[in-house]
Amino acid sequence: MLFSCLMLTMGLMAGCGGDAPADKGGDDAATGWAYIQEKGELVVGLDDTFAPMGFRDAENNLVGFDIDLAVATGEVLGVDVKFQPISWDAKEMELSSKNIDCIWNGMSATAERQESMALTKKYLNNKIVIMTLDKDLAVTTVDDLQNITMATQAGSAALETMMANEAWDTFSANVTEYPTYDEALLAMQGGRVQAIVVDQVLGEYKNANMGGEMVVADYNFGDDFYAIGCRQGETDVADKINEALQTLIDNGKAAEISDKWFGTNIVILEDYE
Repeated sequence: MLFSCLMLTMGLMAGCGGDAPADKGGDDAATGWAYIQEKGELVVGLDDTFAPMGFRDAENNLVGFDIDLAVATGEVLGVDVKFQPISWDAKEMELSSKNIDCIWNGMSATAERQESMALTKKYLNNKIVIMTLDKDLAVTTVDDLQNITMATQAGSAALETMMANEAWDTFSANVTEYPTYDEALLAMQGGRVQAIVVDQVLGEYKNANMGGEMVVADYNFGDDFYAIGCRQGETDVADKINEALQTLIDNGKAAEISDKWFGTNIVILEDYE
């Protein structure tokens, strides 16, 4: 009798143990759009200090252009959108480990990211600009960067764009990286650097809230198109987002969101050259 009970107990334990991997493997086995549909949720990773794309308001609510656009996209696609603040330096790891499903936060469509992620089409045009509080600071050519100190956000498109500049070695020693653009701005306000290098949409938003104290240098690092980054190989997810964005452009919702945050419609949907 003891032997029979023991065998029964072991059988029950083995049965329980055998069920666990199947349950755990459900989500992990699915990939691409099937994975998103299975969850019924699109998890968006973002830097929640990047105004006006995605940031915290005075009541600590998550707001911004990309927030509104992502929510509207989720409504078109029939899935919930969940926002997950992440360290911008770790965005690729957060994506590949499935802690998030896409990076949607004014992310530049760099050549490197076109290789490492499944990017959507370009949905917004931007520039990487130099802004300063010193109205007498003249920056008209790349050579002038050898003579000024600058701050930017670590892992940002601004930093990547600077590093890709052919003159990078001549001014790299003058660039200081900070975890966030807010800290870079504080460094300039505190006199630790003379200028910040930043996405124009963010810089102009910050400047408007500062009463227009900053000026934009004549020299800039060129156009900086934004895209949404999905996991490498998951082009079907990027395609679904593209389709939803096109719907929002066609029905006028994208223009409405853009007008709310920028005062004009700057939404595009363009292929890469």
